[in-house]
Amino acid sequence: MPLQPTKWHFEIDQYLNQWIPAAPWEHLPYPIAHFLGHRPEPQRPLGNIVMIFWAFIGVFCSLTIIEAVGHAIPSFEEHGTPMIIGSFGAAAVLEFYAIESPLAQPRSAVLGQLFSSLIGVAIRKLFALGPMSNEVTWVAGSLSCSCAVAFMALTGTVHPPAGATALLAVIDCEGVAHLGWFLPPVVLLGCVLMQCVALLLNNIQRRFPVYWWTPAEVGRRKKHQQPQQHQISDEKSSNSDSGSDNGAKLKITTARHMEEGKIVIEPSKVIITRGHVVIPDDMYISPEEKMFLEELSERL
Repeated sequence: MPLQPTKWHFEIDQYLNQWIPAAPWEHLPYPIAHFLGHRPEPQRPLGNIVMIFWAFIGVFCSLTIIEAVGHAIPSFEEHGTPMIIGSFGAAAVLEFYAIESPLAQPRSAVLGQLFSSLIGVAIRKLFALGPMSNEVTWVAGSLSCSCAVAFMALTGTVHPPAGATALLAVIDCEGVAHLGWFLPPVVLLGCVLMQCVALLLNNIQRRFPVYWWTPAEVGRRKKHQQPQQHQISDEKSSNSDSGSDNGAKLKITTARHMEEGKIVIEPSKVIITRGHVVIPDDMYISPEEKMFLEELSERL
């Protein structure tokens, strides 16, 4: 059979999720779990004025804290670290306004920035070995950003501001590029501080994060999947790392179980009813798409 590159697909969560521990919400006091994104009941919708208000407060507080902490650390001043990394401005928009976006969840917000800073510094160091490094800095910047995007996509950590971090690590000579390997710790500290502020402020009237690692099931090895239909159930999952016990989990069911549930199976069709979503066995959906289908099912 000839190779078909257009059908190649890689999802790292298929290998990682079985090793990721399940959410520990049942073992934590509710006030603590609440500010870690856990909700026993679905979050009530809010008007956009309230969302804009908390976004304003969150962006202001987070950037101010990052700048203040950076200014107070002596080693930052010794290395000539700027008051704040420019890409944190874009990150703040995601972390305090578009907080339901998969791009804003902690896995992407922290790991995406960290990976991109490492890639950017590594490529700058690599190009610096050449005799014409200054003349080809623009090529190094393009390469660092493209490599960062590809790596984030493969690892499920896509975070748009991180692309800017990778670019700045190469071309911003007067700002962050000169920091070298000191840049990743600076980026990591800023990300952690922003996440702490987001957990505090976003959970006053809203919910953050929607999930910590992935909306898919985690915490155990997946059983061998037989060629049957897939079903998304709305029953509560204690093994899901979605940041909430009321998140639905993906289950593998047989045709016999589908018949017992009185759900008619039709090939090449997606069937959405209240509490159930049935998709063809040969259809791939990402964790974010699963979340979207679950939300549609709950709204019926």
